[in-house]
Amino acid sequence: MIGEGDRILLGVSGGKDSLSLLQILAHLRTYAPVRFELAVLTVDPQVPGFDPEPLKDYYARLGVPWFYEQQPLMEQAQQHMDGDSFCAYCSRMKRGIMYRICREQGYGVLALAQHLDDLAESLLMSLFHGGQLRTMKAHYLNQDGDVRIIRPLVYCRERQTADFAESARLPIVPDSCPACFTRPTRRAHMKALLAREEAEHRHLFANILHAIKPIMVEPRQEN
Repeated sequence: MIGEGDRILLGVSGGKDSLSLLQILAHLRTYAPVRFELAVLTVDPQVPGFDPEPLKDYYARLGVPWFYEQQPLMEQAQQHMDGDSFCAYCSRMKRGIMYRICREQGYGVLALAQHLDDLAESLLMSLFHGGQLRTMKAHYLNQDGDVRIIRPLVYCRERQTADFAESARLPIVPDSCPACFTRPTRRAHMKALLAREEAEHRHLFANILHAIKPIMVEPRQEN
């Protein structure tokens, strides 16, 4: 996923997953056989309770540039969202901002911190609500072909990032997406469904990973 001379922009919300990936990439940069640059971007959705300001010193200690963009995504969703979930709308809008910053600042790689649980939830949402066999890709080019997207944590479970964040004492921003905690989402329903099934079938996620590998790495473009 990472090659010589890559300039990587990591989307960081301040939650356990994105901060874990930041810590991993920052450490990898010190000994990897290829040289790469790393910066972080936070998109502030301007909802009550979201305050990434305490992370500025942490980024400085890691020696990574921090880009900060504000956009009233909740307000925009209420005005423009049509038959979509808030999470899907927010994700799409954030992605557009991330692509723009990549282009403006000269970063050719966008790193995102979704893990296997996220991919499994996306698969079920696509099946149940979209009638398609799709999930997030691990590594692909955007539609315009100018930004490469990587998801280095696709083989990790959410509980692993949670354990890592706790053991590393990462400065997690509480409720890094407050809007998601104040309104029910399709993703939350899928997360609960998967948790119930895994309680009965301990190999559930191993089986899901085996099933989605062909579509997870499919070399096709995506918005």
